[in-house]
Formats: sequence, C-alpha cells, structure tokens
Amino acid sequence: MINQRGTAVWSGDMKGHGTIKTQSGVVEAPYSVGSRFEGQKGTNPEELIGGAHAGCYSMFLTSVLGQHGHTVETITTTSTVTLDPTQNPPVITKIHVSTEGKVTGGNITPEDFQKHAEFAKAHCPVSKALGGVAEMTLEAKLN
Repeated sequence: MINQRGTAVWSGDMKGHGTIKTQSGVVEAPYSVGSRFEGQKGTNPEELIGGAHAGCYSMFLTSVLGQHGHTVETITTTSTVTLDPTQNPPVITKIHVSTEGKVTGGNITPEDFQKHAEFAKAHCPVSKALGGVAEMTLEAKLN
C-alpha cells in the first residue's frame, strides 16, 4: 500500500485564509474564499483536484497505450472541475477531461485512441475516486 498525504490549515472564520500542503513539500499554496469563489490569487480544492486528475489520467493513458504496442511522445490532459456554489452546500457537478496525444507505433487510429482514452477515464485511480461526481465527460484528440 502507498499512502500519500495532503494537509490544510485554516485560520479564522470564512473570511480567513489557509494553506494547503502536500506530503513531499513540493506544493504549499495559500487558499481562501476569494481564491475559491471569486477568482482571487491562490489555489483552491477544485484546482488541485483537476491537477491531480490530469496527472493520473495522463500516466494511466500512457500505460494503456504502451500495453497495446503504441509509443507515447506526449499526452497533454486538462481536467476542468466545475463547482456549483449556488447549491447548499456547494457541489462539484461536472468534470471535463480534455486530452491530446502524440502517439506512434502500432498503427494507432483516432478510433483506437478514443477507445483507450475512454478506458483511462473509467479506470485511472483518480477518476475512480471521483466517481461520485454526477457527470464526467471526455474529449480526446490524436495528433
């Protein structure tokens, strides 16, 4: 088993502020109501979920493609996490995954790439952890 840890410290009431850190210390970022809901400088949980999801997805898709005889030059993925702050409490309602791959070998077709991209969306560990989100869409493009 591999355990990874993130830590957040919040100070004050809802107009306060906090810091989110990762176990490795590579990420240490401020967050606040302003950075989460008002576009102010700083990070927020949804942005970090998007980054984690994009990273996991890209690695997983690369593995799947390799298992099918394809060579990945690059996989670029964006995971857009939509938070609806009008619901009480706020809810993540949608995640949209957009991935683009430069892949060679194995005579890959756009249809093959789409099939592998869909498999990765359903099976990467972070996608599975986000299974409670009502809608997860995918746009996949082979270069």
